Amino acid sequence: MQRMFAETTDWQTPWMNRVLPQVCRLAAAHPERTVFTRFIPAARPGEGRGTWATYSRRWAGMTRERLDPGLIDLVPDLARLAPPAEIVDKTVYSPWLETGLDARLKARGVDTLIVTGAETDVCVLAAVLGGVDLGYRIVLATDALCSSCDEAHDALLLMYRMRYGHQVETMTTAEILDRWH
Repeated sequence: MQRMFAETTDWQTPWMNRVLPQVCRLAAAHPERTVFTRFIPAARPGEGRGTWATYSRRWAGMTRERLDPGLIDLVPDLARLAPPAEIVDKTVYSPWLETGLDARLKARGVDTLIVTGAETDVCVLAAVLGGVDLGYRIVLATDALCSSCDEAHDALLLMYRMRYGHQVETMTTAEILDRWH
């Protein structure tokens, strides 16, 4: 839920603002237990390992040397929650690689993750599948997810329900807040 996805950029996610109120409700319910992840683009075109180098060339306008640095920040409604919310920066889709996130969550005794954000079929997908691999119970807030590709968003929600039903639960924000103690 970063400005570079909410505002007019090459990576704008058109309906992010529609799900933002639900993401805010969940994060504000327990900001001290909230972890935001931020995707940090390559510094310059061609930077990155393997296909990430061609990716940063493809999206040269979204590299840090060309992008307004403020666009990497969380959207203002969420940024105001940190701290106490934590921010984890990552240079790939997955929040589990090179971040120490799993160790920090284990140290807190966390066994369940409520996942929201953008994009359902990119960073959210990496967070969910990595979380499943690590044994976390995953709860997806279906009305607090967004994508720039409606078909991929819908297909992934169907996949989570049909193929990962034992490890991934889908609920609305209201249902989550009603059950969250």
